[in-house]
Amino acid sequence: MPILRRLLKVSGVAASASAWLIISECIRRNPWFDAFQHAFSDLGTARATDPWLYNYGLMFVALLLLLFSVHMVIEATRRLEVVGGAYMSIAAVFLALIGAFPGGTKPHAFVSSWFFIQAFLAILTYGLGKWQVDRASSLASLTTFSLALLGALVDWPSVATAEAYEIVLLNLATILYALRDPPR
Repeated sequence: MPILRRLLKVSGVAASASAWLIISECIRRNPWFDAFQHAFSDLGTARATDPWLYNYGLMFVALLLLLFSVHMVIEATRRLEVVGGAYMSIAAVFLALIGAFPGGTKPHAFVSSWFFIQAFLAILTYGLGKWQVDRASSLASLTTFSLALLGALVDWPSVATAEAYEIVLLNLATILYALRDPPR
C-alpha cells in the first residue's frame, strides 16, 4: 500500500486522537468546565478562555476526517461503501461547521446534531456495503451504529457525557477500520 494511502487510512485515528487532545487542552484552560454539567461546545463560546483553540481545532479534526472519508471511497469495492465514505465526508463538513458556528449561535444545534447523524449513517452504510465481502467489519459497523442508537435513548447527566460516549464509538470505528486488512 503506497504511503499516501496508509496516511489516509489512519487519518481517522489521527482525527480521533487530535479531537481528544484539543478537548483535553481546552478543559485544562477552562477550570469552570464540568463534563457533568456542560457540552463540549461550551469550550468554543465567548465564556471560554481561548475559544479559538476549540473552534479551529474542530476544523482541523474535520480536515483529518475528510481525508479519512477519501480513503473509504478510494478503497471501496461496493457502491454502499462509496456511499458510506460520502456520508463521512458530509460529517466532516458538519464538524467544521461546529467550529464555524460555536455554541450559542443559531445554527449550532443543527450542525452539531447532524455531524453525529451523518457520521453514524456513514458507519451503518459502509458496514452494510461490506456485508458480502467482510462480515467481521460489517458486524463491527452495525454494532457501532446500534450502540449509537442505544446511546441516544440514555438519559445522560449532561450533553458532554452523551457526546463523549458517541465520540468514543466513532473512535472505535476508525480504529477498527485502520486495523482491517486492505480489501484486495
